[in-house]
Amino acid sequence: MNSGLPTGWTIERVRALSGDPSAAPLSFDRLVVVEVAGQGDYEPLQPDVILAFHELCLVRDDGEWFMGQLDDDGSVICWASYGSDLAEAIRSL
Repeated sequence: MNSGLPTGWTIERVRALSGDPSAAPLSFDRLVVVEVAGQGDYEPLQPDVILAFHELCLVRDDGEWFMGQLDDDGSVICWASYGSDLAEAIRSL
């Protein structure tokens, strides 16, 4: 299941760069939001890729990678954009 990853990327490459052999793509049947800085509110995201690294996630929405946490109910709450480069976002884990 590598669909949606940037050109040249596979889940194996994601696992190698992250050092997490259990990194995996997640389905989109979940709530994904990003915190609005300074407002204590959330905005929904419409991700085209969700990658899980244990309890952390990288979510791509409109070409940007957001870092977030996978909650017990399966939802993802992101706190910030880490830019458009997947490798840089993974290094931020």
